[in-house]
Parts: sequence; C-alpha cells; structure tokens
Amino acid sequence: MALALLVVSLVAIQFARAIGENLTAAHQLSAIRADIARLERRRDEQEQELRRLRDPQGAIPEIHDRLRLVRPNEALIFVSPQPQAEPSSAP
Repeated sequence: MALALLVVSLVAIQFARAIGENLTAAHQLSAIRADIARLERRRDEQEQELRRLRDPQGAIPEIHDRLRLVRPNEALIFVSPQPQAEPSSAP
C-alpha cells in the first residue's frame, strides 16, 4: 500500500511539474508572438516609408524637413508653437 501511495505521489509531482513547465512555455510563446506582431507592424511601416521616399514626390517633404532645401520657386516658413500664457495670480 505504501509503495502504491509513493508511486501515485511521484506521478502527481511529475504531472504538476509538467503543467508548470507548460504554463511557462505558453507565457513565453505568447510574449514571442506579441514581439513578432510588433516587429511585423514596424517592418510594414518602414517598408511604407521606403516606398514613399523612393518616389520623388514623396521625398520632397523629407528633403524640406531634414535638409532645409527648397526649389527656386519655393520658400520654407517655420511656424513655432504659440507660447502658453502665464497664469495670473489672483489675491
């Protein structure tokens, strides 16, 4: 009887350990899938940016913003945000 109880206990312990390992693996798999989805979205955004920059018309805003270059008939106008008004102190 004691031997049967020992065998059942060992099987239960192994089963519990296997379940714990499976749960850990499932959490890791979920995190990896989330990372893959995030990286695929980033890749898609970067490919879209590359397509835009390869088109001469799509590259013009980048040329203006980063290089500050304009065509002879163009002008850059820099707009600064309006400063926030200081709150007046009431007595």
